[in-house]
Amino acid sequence: MRQILSVTSALALAACATTPPVTADGGCNHDSLARFTGQKASAETGTALLRASGAKSLRWGGPGMAMTMDFRPGRLTVSYDEAMLITSARCG
Repeated sequence: MRQILSVTSALALAACATTPPVTADGGCNHDSLARFTGQKASAETGTALLRASGAKSLRWGGPGMAMTMDFRPGRLTVSYDEAMLITSARCG
């Protein structure tokens, strides 16, 4: 359990510390993110996802994790499974 919390904390900190390029409308573009599906969720992958999408913020969603349903055009939501493999990446 301690290891999972450490990884989650590291991922959250990495998402906050990154300044990605912003799309023309200030939002997020998920068109080129399918290539990340199946990759290991990590701080480095989070940084690459932010750069590829142009999102201003990144939200990680692990198995069984509760998340708000509010839509934010500048946010990227990345879900991962029990093995820490990315299952989806979408804007909002």
